[in-house]
Amino acid sequence: MISTSLLLLLLAAVHYVFCATELIQPDSVLLKPGETLFITCRVSGASITDRSNHYGTAWIRHPAGKTLEWINTIYYDGDIYKKDSLKDKFVISRDTSSNSVTLQGKNMQAEDTAVYYCARDPTVIHINNIPVQKHPVQKTV
Repeated sequence: MISTSLLLLLLAAVHYVFCATELIQPDSVLLKPGETLFITCRVSGASITDRSNHYGTAWIRHPAGKTLEWINTIYYDGDIYKKDSLKDKFVISRDTSSNSVTLQGKNMQAEDTAVYYCARDPTVIHINNIPVQKHPVQKTV
């Protein structure tokens, strides 16, 4: 006889397999100072307009030797939230036909060098504008 906790664990595993969301973005982008950054994140396994859980897609960056920095988020209804200090630097947009979200960075400079990630929100929690990742970001190439 299967114990209740084991059964719940098995059901949770099955639920995860069928409800997995993948965020797919390019491996790397190389720019010269002053150029414009474009990174597109294609969402697979969930709709970027899904109202059922207030789904959003966020962009965060991780400069070498520093903490993660939240840039902006676009929600299922098109609402956009931006970090004040970066609001003029970065633009977030979406394409519902391709289920993708694009980050545009203007006049990129050496100090903007970082690993940029798209993340599912509510995967990212904002506490005093410091993002804390609850679950690993799934990146597939």
